[in-house]
Amino acid sequence: MNITIIGAGNMARGIATRALAGGHTVHITAKDPAKASQLAEELRAQPAGAAVRAGDDSAVDTADIVVLAVPYTAAKELAAAYGARLSGRTLVHISNPVDASLDALLVAPGTSAAEEIARASAPGTHVVKAFNTTFATTLVAGRVDDTPLDVFIAGDDEAAREQVAELVASGGLHAVDVGALKHARELEGFQLLHMALQIRDGGYGWASTIKLITP
Repeated sequence: MNITIIGAGNMARGIATRALAGGHTVHITAKDPAKASQLAEELRAQPAGAAVRAGDDSAVDTADIVVLAVPYTAAKELAAAYGARLSGRTLVHISNPVDASLDALLVAPGTSAAEEIARASAPGTHVVKAFNTTFATTLVAGRVDDTPLDVFIAGDDEAAREQVAELVASGGLHAVDVGALKHARELEGFQLLHMALQIRDGGYGWASTIKLITP
C-alpha cells in the first residue's frame, strides 16, 4: 500500500519503520519540509528503507492510508483543511487529547478526539483510531521484552479497519479490532493512564506497552 504520513516526529518515525518493514511505500510530508527530508534520509539507511521518500502534501491524493502523526489540535485542523481530498480514503488518527500534566483528557465526556476528527473531516473520509497506545521507541523496535506490540483499532468502516489491520500485521505487530469509532473513547482514556504512569516515580520511561494476554 501507499502510506502517507503527515508529520516528521518520533511517532512518524515509528510508524514509518513498521510500514517499511511490511513492504509498503511511505511518503512523509510535514509543515517543515527539511524535517521530512531528514527523516526520510534516516529511514532510507535502514534495510527496508528504499521505499520511503519525502515531499509535499500531493502524496495525500494517491495514498491508500493517510496517517496524521501530529498532535490532536493540529490533526483536527488538517482533517478540515484537506477536506474532500480525504474522501474515500482511510485516515488514521494516532494522537491523544491529553493536558500537559497528563492528568486529564481535553475532550468532553461522551466523545473522543477521533470522533472530533471525523466530524471535522469531509463526508466519506474513513477515520480510524490506531497506534495511540504505542510509544514511538517501542514502535521502532516493534516489540517489548520480545513480545510484539498490540495495536488497537477503532473505526466505523469495517474495510478501513481491515486495511489498517493489514498495515499493522505486515509490520510484525498484532492488530486488535475493537469495533466502532466510539470505542476510541476507551482507547484514549486508558492511554492517558498509561502515559501518566511513565512519569511517576519508578515509572516506565516510555518503554512499556499495553498487551492483551490470551490462553
